[in-house]
Amino acid sequence: MQHALPSQVREQIEREFPADFLTVDPSDLAEYGRDYTRVFAAAPSAIALPRTTDEVSRLLRLCNAAGVSVVPSGGRTGLAGGAVAKQGELVLSLSRMRRMDPVDLLGSTLRVQAGAVTEAVHQHCAEHGLTWPVDFASKGSSQVGGNIATNAGGVKVIRYGLTRQWVLGLQVVTANGDVLELNGALEKNNTGLDLRQLFIGSEGILGIITEATLKLTRLPAKQSVLLFAVPDVAAVLKLFREARSTAFTIAAYEFFTDRCLARVQRHRRLRTPFAASHPCYVLLELENADDDKLEAWIATLFDRGLIDDGTLAQNSSQAAELWQLREGISESLSATGLPHKNDIALPVAALEAFCAELDAVFGSNYPDWEIALFGHIGDGNLHVNIMKPDALDKTEFLQRTSHADHAIFKLVQKHHGSISAEHGIGLLKKPYLAYSRTPQEIALLQMVKRVLDPKNLLNPGKVIDL
Repeated sequence: MQHALPSQVREQIEREFPADFLTVDPSDLAEYGRDYTRVFAAAPSAIALPRTTDEVSRLLRLCNAAGVSVVPSGGRTGLAGGAVAKQGELVLSLSRMRRMDPVDLLGSTLRVQAGAVTEAVHQHCAEHGLTWPVDFASKGSSQVGGNIATNAGGVKVIRYGLTRQWVLGLQVVTANGDVLELNGALEKNNTGLDLRQLFIGSEGILGIITEATLKLTRLPAKQSVLLFAVPDVAAVLKLFREARSTAFTIAAYEFFTDRCLARVQRHRRLRTPFAASHPCYVLLELENADDDKLEAWIATLFDRGLIDDGTLAQNSSQAAELWQLREGISESLSATGLPHKNDIALPVAALEAFCAELDAVFGSNYPDWEIALFGHIGDGNLHVNIMKPDALDKTEFLQRTSHADHAIFKLVQKHHGSISAEHGIGLLKKPYLAYSRTPQEIALLQMVKRVLDPKNLLNPGKVIDL
């Protein structure tokens, strides 16, 4: 693999593309060469910044002919090393491709370029009473193309499902520069294999997503946000079963531990609505709930001892403050220490048994580690964060966490879960893929990769090896 962009390729790009198309500025190389994982050193040869699908197509055709490896780059908010260029690859950033077309009010769809920022899409649709219901803490910097390429989850999967449910059509450029238009704005299209779904969640190893037609839904008329304090993870799950048994429409059911909250308060100086500290917290968002019925339900939770404390946001400002306690966790963990992150998924019915066994593993083998646990309980997604002890060398810490990962993933495998719920495999999780995928499945993934990218030039080394 090349460690510098071949001179003839660079000269051709300079001749055939705009003057600001390519950058080799050291600060740009460092910025665009890695994602939020912060584990791998960035070492790209150059950064390409196209504005159109045609420019992406011509660039990939050129790179394919010259054997130049390409790493696609979106908002770089991933946590699996999926957007890292560490061996001289050319980074193809979609950051300039931010066009958003007018909302199709009749079809409730929106066509955007892949670099459109998630929050900007929300704002673009909100004035029409619509939304693209893909939502997460990084919405202010994550991009639509990256969301689709990783089939991103987020905080409202329990209500709306994964990203793939909200993508009607894709425009994709293959490794040889061909442009594919897949499904357009069709709701129904029964003409054989749905190739659109092949690229959703493929992490850029099969093609580059340049545009997408998004499916929209109505914004809820009213949202109720509540924060509960409970004694342990078992109580979190018990409360979830209780919430699901009601007639309320659950938009989000998030949980975090006191260790997560302590890091958020240390970093962001946010206030908690409770006078005392509690082991676990649940953030619940409901859509269009009747106030009287909601307050009566909360009273029964206190009466039956299902919660230790609780509060209901009285306005949108208070609701935003409660959400900040949850959405500030990932940033705060990284700002106040070195976290080793795991993003796992379990069948919801297996969560209680898994969490009990996970506690036993850490209690027996890693009793001195600070474990910050949070997640989207409603869809079985847990984020297990191990914080590096101050006295432990970083290299030794990463070695020890590698051993711990095997123990965690054995439990995940035992309970028929996934080693990656929403951040993909990338580089970080590739050594552990066999815990979630059989040899036959991995062989099939390799076959698909060879068909679409026979030279192994698109995001090489990610997800699988050839």
